[in-house]
Amino acid sequence: MRRFLVPVTALLLVGCSSPEPEIDDAPPPSAPGLQVEVVTDGLDHPWDVVQAPDGTLLVDERAGGFTAVLPDGDVREVTADLDDLFALGETGLMGLALDPAFAQTRRLYSCQGDTAGDIRVVAWTVAEDWSAADRAADPVVAGLPLNERSGRHGGCRLEFDPDGALLIGTGDSADGAVAQDPASLGGKVLRADPGSGEVSTWTTGHRNVQGLAVRPGSGQVFSVEHGPDRDDEVNLLRDGANYGWDPDGEGSYDESVPMTDPAVPGAVEAVWSSGQPTLATSGATFVTGSQWGALEGLLLVALLKDQGVLALRLDDAGAVVEQFRLPELDGTHGRIRTVQQGGDGALYAVTDNGEDDVLLRITPGG
Repeated sequence: MRRFLVPVTALLLVGCSSPEPEIDDAPPPSAPGLQVEVVTDGLDHPWDVVQAPDGTLLVDERAGGFTAVLPDGDVREVTADLDDLFALGETGLMGLALDPAFAQTRRLYSCQGDTAGDIRVVAWTVAEDWSAADRAADPVVAGLPLNERSGRHGGCRLEFDPDGALLIGTGDSADGAVAQDPASLGGKVLRADPGSGEVSTWTTGHRNVQGLAVRPGSGQVFSVEHGPDRDDEVNLLRDGANYGWDPDGEGSYDESVPMTDPAVPGAVEAVWSSGQPTLATSGATFVTGSQWGALEGLLLVALLKDQGVLALRLDDAGAVVEQFRLPELDGTHGRIRTVQQGGDGALYAVTDNGEDDVLLRITPGG
């Protein structure tokens, strides 16, 4: 049974770690302390979280299932037909996005493996009382490659851009030819019209896109992806750009090549790279609101293997000028799959430890 727990505030500041020695900063002295509260527990590998205009939080779980936390604290299962869900390894029920007009349409989008042999984006209509979700468009987009043997590198993050296009970050399904293949939807960031289902390739040359974040007021979109043995990346996306992942070793999946391979013509360098070892970067969000003080404007990136949240300060052009870890989340809750800012201004994060995972609420003032 899921239950509510009392707020917990981390009191000890843990030493910061940095994958890039030239940028190894502590949090700004003026940064507010953070209060970290467990909203609900008993989750199993949650993947994403979104907040509706009425304040309801919706979480999905990779093996299948939606859970809603209502503004009054009630936690309920949202029944949905997931009989065709393919869940294996890294693939299952993954990214979520609310329609920009959700208050009127009640429309929700999910990205999920399908037993038909691909990964698909599905639209749902959610009941007013959050008791159920019914398929409204099945699928909106189909044909994203699926590794049916292992579920490896399934992506799949969803995010709306300022123009109303649905961005879809995809994985390469651990197939060496996919990321550079213009005929494949894998290893790409796609732009889709959720009304017509029309989809186009926006960027190519990605390994396994785990995060997408739109920088408020700028139109800039950043992707976050996993590297092989080195070089997790944050990339500033540009229409038509190639980000250089090309592991096609004459039919094999050669993970010894660089994440941004200089042999790929025009390959665009990452704005941030972990170097070695990797941190297993995942979901990302920008922090907005004056209540965050010196933390406002940061790009926050969830860390799985390195168990925490990385904060990156970017200049107007998107270059990293400062980085540090949020000390209150540094190893305190294990693997963080996603961090997102809700409409109420709070940050929400889900853990991915596989044993009694939780949804966290993070606010300034700890």
